[in-house]
Amino acid sequence: MSRPNPAADWSRLIFDASQLWAEAGMVVALRSWRMMAGGPAARREFERMISEKVEAGSELTGALAGGRVKSPKAAARKALGIYGKRVRGNRRRLG
Repeated sequence: MSRPNPAADWSRLIFDASQLWAEAGMVVALRSWRMMAGGPAARREFERMISEKVEAGSELTGALAGGRVKSPKAAARKALGIYGKRVRGNRRRLG
């Protein structure tokens, strides 16, 4: 029976955070281009961006305040899941 490797768990978390960081940068660029084009699509994109950030922040706050997250590693993993879902969706939609 193998024992869990805490260093490997943190390494995976760091890798996943790095991937999210890179993908989020792409979403920022794509959104910027859309907003620079102006018009109704730019306004919708701006409103969507703000509402997504508020929703994600509220979701994470609820998870942390609700006691469902038991460790710093679990909190980081939860944050990556919540924000990652939105970033990946925006990357597919915009790109």
